Amino acid sequence: MFVDSHCHLDRLDLSGRNNDLQAVMDDAAARNVSRMLCVAIDMEKLPGMLATVNRFDNVYASAGVHPLHVTEGIPEISTLLEYAADPKIIALGESGLDYYYQKDTIERQQESFIRHLQASAQSRLPVIVHTRDAREDTISLLRQHADPVVGGVLHCFTENWQMASEALELNYMISFSGIITFRNAAELREVVRQVPIENLLIETDSPYLAPIPYRGKSNEPQYVVEVAQCVADIKGLRIEEVAEITSANFDRMFPKAVSG
Repeated sequence: MFVDSHCHLDRLDLSGRNNDLQAVMDDAAARNVSRMLCVAIDMEKLPGMLATVNRFDNVYASAGVHPLHVTEGIPEISTLLEYAADPKIIALGESGLDYYYQKDTIERQQESFIRHLQASAQSRLPVIVHTRDAREDTISLLRQHADPVVGGVLHCFTENWQMASEALELNYMISFSGIITFRNAAELREVVRQVPIENLLIETDSPYLAPIPYRGKSNEPQYVVEVAQCVADIKGLRIEEVAEITSANFDRMFPKAVSG
């Protein structure tokens, strides 16, 4: 059984599915994708996202603000803690730093990231981290404000091995998306090879970044199988082993998914 550790079910285009998310879930189940984590990117739409995922027992949720949405508001720590008490929510984020798309909001991004990390330490929920072109600041803020016992995930990882190794030392897992299947991702596949399988997660980030051979199409949780196959090929493992190990990794990183 596979776990899609990062998707955005509330942002899927369901126009070709009779506007029914159940069809997406059925296709995922048919490919043995048994669980998924639906990740928030802003607080305004979080209630609607929760209403969507509450229909499904095998879908978990997070609460937080994406660094590209900080102009819409930075969440108070108290608000994050309120959501953290929801039985469905097993993580905070996605938060982090994105200097590639947005350099004029760096201070707000950093303040938002710090609040997520502080709420994580208090709630004991791990943080899902988005990082792009902000290697030094991301690691620096993790060292200053993250609780290494709680840890978290660097999701949709596209950075280098040095950053991955520094994050691993802070009890952060590394999650890879369909990008690793792209023809021009040879350097990233080398990072996959170096990250210990016990510290690795797989994700789709759907509806974005569909893997080969679906690139250019809307991504779905069912395609996490292609990510798993790529990891298996890189590491010389059977895909069944990757499914089993990454599912166990997910449960270890997100214990509320097990206890809940």
